[in-house]
Amino acid sequence: MFLLATVTLCCGAVASTVALFEPAPAPDPAQQVAQRMAADISAQTPVRVVGAPFEPNVNPRQR
Repeated sequence: MFLLATVTLCCGAVASTVALFEPAPAPDPAQQVAQRMAADISAQTPVRVVGAPFEPNVNPRQR
């Protein structure tokens, strides 16, 4: 158990040190453009409903 805890702590220390010195990647330009564009919620496309509307079965004994 002591060996497992020691290895875990050492690996965590090495990983955090590497992550500390690694530069953060810049986001792609296409991703930046997508983040700036706002979605127009009022311009939703209508959908076609096929079949009967869903009605929950509140009384399982009666079908």
